[in-house]
Amino acid sequence: QAQLVESGGGLVQAGGSLRLSCAASVSVFSMYHMAWYRQAPGKQREYVARISSGLITNYADSVKGRFTISRDNARNTVYLQMNSLKPDDTAVYLCNADWPSQDRNYWGLGTQVIVSS
Repeated sequence: QAQLVESGGGLVQAGGSLRLSCAASVSVFSMYHMAWYRQAPGKQREYVARISSGLITNYADSVKGRFTISRDNARNTVYLQMNSLKPDDTAVYLCNADWPSQDRNYWGLGTQVIVSS
């Protein structure tokens, strides 16, 4: 059974930094495109960043220049380095693993990030 476990969330002041991790219990982790999404209370789930199996990265405009996504295939882990945090970044951050050709798509349960002003 595939499992994604996020960690690293917490309470931080505006302007601060956090590093989120997502440990994936999946076979052939390197074949998955990995992404981070977030969901704030009362809002729809929002795309944050993605790193492909070929290490191509992409970011939502709202986080570009502040967040960095990376992966360590040897550790089956994807990271999200978040700098210059703003109160609007407050949300539950969720990890997604996607392998389209194999029709495999998994979600973690999320980690809470709260940015105080």
